[in-house]
Amino acid sequence: MTDFVALLRGVNVGGITVRSADLRALFAELGFADARTFLASGNVRFTADEDRATLKRRIERALGERFGYEAWIVLATCDELRAALAAFPFDASDSDHQPYIVFCADGETRDAVLALAANTPDDPVAEGPGVVYWNPPKGASVSTAFAKELAKPRWKAVTTTRNIRTVEKIVA
Repeated sequence: MTDFVALLRGVNVGGITVRSADLRALFAELGFADARTFLASGNVRFTADEDRATLKRRIERALGERFGYEAWIVLATCDELRAALAAFPFDASDSDHQPYIVFCADGETRDAVLALAANTPDDPVAEGPGVVYWNPPKGASVSTAFAKELAKPRWKAVTTTRNIRTVEKIVA
């Protein structure tokens, strides 16, 4: 059995509302053990004994059917989240910046997101283990050039961003 985390993209924004209790119930109905949700931003930790690709398809289909939207998740293990936290290259205690991790569906996506950063040099961005680290100034996480690029529709199905404090709560 593996401890997985489903990071949902685009819930509880833009008219797509998914309550944590309903999300937890869906994961339990899918047969996943120890389903727990964190915050109201679409984070579910659970245990399963299936391969990642099968899990991703099954969860996205179930989310879409239950909540009536085109669902996208990035699926990671708790160990992968811990590794991403451990390698965070910026000062997470800097109160002038937002410490973010951009989770990517695969290595090709991560490389493409890193290429975006090369075209937006004013954003503090760094490569991580399967992720991209981003540390924009507070209040600028939707207005920087990198933020605007990452918000484009082509990234919806393959990336999602979390503050490191959220990730710390998920893996604790």
